[in-house]
Amino acid sequence: MNREELLKNIAEWRQRIGEASAKWGGCEICAVSKTVDAETINLAWEGGIRTLGENRVQELLGKIDALNPGYRIHLIGQLQTNKVKPIIDRVAMIQSVDREALAREISRRAQAAGVEMPVLIQVNIAREPQKAGVDEDGLLPLIRLCGELPGLRVKGLMAIMPIADDPEDVRPYFRGMRGWFERLRDMDLPNASMETLSMGMSDDALIAAQEGATMVRLGRALFGARNYH
Repeated sequence: MNREELLKNIAEWRQRIGEASAKWGGCEICAVSKTVDAETINLAWEGGIRTLGENRVQELLGKIDALNPGYRIHLIGQLQTNKVKPIIDRVAMIQSVDREALAREISRRAQAAGVEMPVLIQVNIAREPQKAGVDEDGLLPLIRLCGELPGLRVKGLMAIMPIADDPEDVRPYFRGMRGWFERLRDMDLPNASMETLSMGMSDDALIAAQEGATMVRLGRALFGARNYH
């Protein structure tokens, strides 16, 4: 994708997301840069993109040194405990904390590196067996556990919605996530603050923004179709 196309896509989506999220006070775009080369990713900075979402640790480490150092890089993919160490001091946030073992490893590695890692709790709001994420019953216990772990601070929630032919079909799940976000925010939990609600991707981002997302994750919408490997 050339510079003009990319900047046009970013401008159009910033406007659309801004309008859709206006009643909530706005919504940030996290540019999902999986399989995109560093040169192209760096062009997105001109369009106002400041946060990147990377899915795979190995791919991220292979291009991070070539990226604009101003980017906030979020790890958004499912994270194995043995992949925490190499990224603990390289990313600004881990969005995909979905289980106790991962939370404890992040805490351990963060303490060893002398950093505090902001995290989002990934929720499997639709209870899809093939998807990562804690179910609703386990959400509050996991947040309470994370609040007790040094080196880790809960900053909100993340969700990946079911694939639907009609994005309207997933609107209730977005609404449910916003409900959890607000309830947890009002609970004043130790070492947990509800600042970020990351939900919505290229196909359903506008619905997510309308229902109160504070961050949407756009890949194909910005960078075009890619051959995932």
